[in-house]
Amino acid sequence: ATVSEPAQKCCTENIQPFLASILEELMGPVSSGFTEVRSLFDKEVNEIIQDFQKTNDITKLKENVNQLMNLPFNSGKMEPCYLKVNLLQELLQDLKSRFKVYHIDFVIQRTQNFMQELMENAVYTFEQLFSPSRQADSAKVATTIEKVKLRVLK
Repeated sequence: ATVSEPAQKCCTENIQPFLASILEELMGPVSSGFTEVRSLFDKEVNEIIQDFQKTNDITKLKENVNQLMNLPFNSGKMEPCYLKVNLLQELLQDLKSRFKVYHIDFVIQRTQNFMQELMENAVYTFEQLFSPSRQADSAKVATTIEKVKLRVLK
């Protein structure tokens, strides 16, 4: 009871007025990273479609879908997504001095973990909705992949 009123006053006067601008500033790199995840998924599935249209090989298609399942764990391909979030390092340095925000690396790491989780969910959902082994008509496979991709991106 003794601390509650001064703490509330401190938050109301010194932190709350800045929350909207802080959130807006932090969301730039975070949104950029998640947009990069979306673009990477889109690009990888488009490559699967193009490869299948060239080869019309169901076995190769299954291999490509299996490779897609490993995308979240491919640090080389995920790196551009992670780099977008590294901009938080600079932004959080200012917050660290103004608001005593610590554990900046933890914030960045958790954001990158969420990005990897999002990619895991996207490729898993893609695999569940489109199983190359269930495709009987190879003429419709590319169209089906495109529809599934759009559904996952939605």
